[in-house]
Amino acid sequence: MKKVFCIGETLIDFIPAQKNKTLKEVTSFERVAGGAPMNVAIAVAKYGGNSVMLTKIANDHFGDYIMDILKENGVDTSYCLRSHEGETGLAFVSVDQNGERSFNFYRKNAADLLLSPEEVKSEWFQPGDLLHFCSVDLIESPIKLTHKKVIEDFRIIGGIVSFDPNVRLPLWPDEESCRRTIHEFLPLADIVKVSDEELTFITGIETENEAIQSLFTGNVKVVIYTKGSKGAVIYLKNGNHYEDKGFKVTVADTTGAGDAFIGGFLSELQSLDITIENLCEKVSENHQRILAFANASGALTASVKGAIHAAPAKHHVLNFIATQRDKQCLQ
Repeated sequence: MKKVFCIGETLIDFIPAQKNKTLKEVTSFERVAGGAPMNVAIAVAKYGGNSVMLTKIANDHFGDYIMDILKENGVDTSYCLRSHEGETGLAFVSVDQNGERSFNFYRKNAADLLLSPEEVKSEWFQPGDLLHFCSVDLIESPIKLTHKKVIEDFRIIGGIVSFDPNVRLPLWPDEESCRRTIHEFLPLADIVKVSDEELTFITGIETENEAIQSLFTGNVKVVIYTKGSKGAVIYLKNGNHYEDKGFKVTVADTTGAGDAFIGGFLSELQSLDITIENLCEKVSENHQRILAFANASGALTASVKGAIHAAPAKHHVLNFIATQRDKQCLQ
């Protein structure tokens, strides 16, 4: 089976036990393994896909815990290097009454940042594999250069590259550094996922359609525009677009919901006979199935607390879709 390689950060999220409080007010936290690429790798594996985590993990107790979580969830960890140099990054999360989050990060010496291009072998990747990456590990570090090397390897073998900017401004020196780096990597991707909260920041354009069209730069063929509870739209370079209104749930915690969405999207792509040449055709032919599964994945994850533990199994997603569609038919 084709593999989905997820490159980037693994870390520990500390989720507050008390909701609707600032980090200054929270008195206790729950430890949860996280990091957007890791969340996506786990989602793909839970949906029956073949996912690989490509990163460097600290040789500390938190790193051991992360390795255990990856293995328990069926992610291939044979491409995870262990390091005595760095530490496991930490993120403290506060959740407001709507389930929306804010973050405080502690990862200046995170082990994942130390993954160098020389440590990654081109022969690891095969034609038809997918690569997924985000922007957190694109700060100036060895792993930024590793991203460029791996993306070039995928370009050479005819793999498919997916990019979720997943903007986390507290990790950047300033907003412009973040925006500039995202624009540096956007043209290198075939698939770009962007949320309604990120679109104007990334593009600098207020008009929604114009902003979305500006994302079709370089190799970009597919843009996925997510709108939270309002669903998502797939835009293709040929001008076609497809919308799914999503599913209404009671939000408990949006942590990992976007990762579950793109994990669902990529797992559905992986199940098709997908190539870089037929990417747009396959997405167009299967847009209803792909969007429904991705939206349901995100909705179910948002309805419970925590990212990793919240990711549903494939049969849960399919049952949820069937139940919701039945309800719509009865209305």
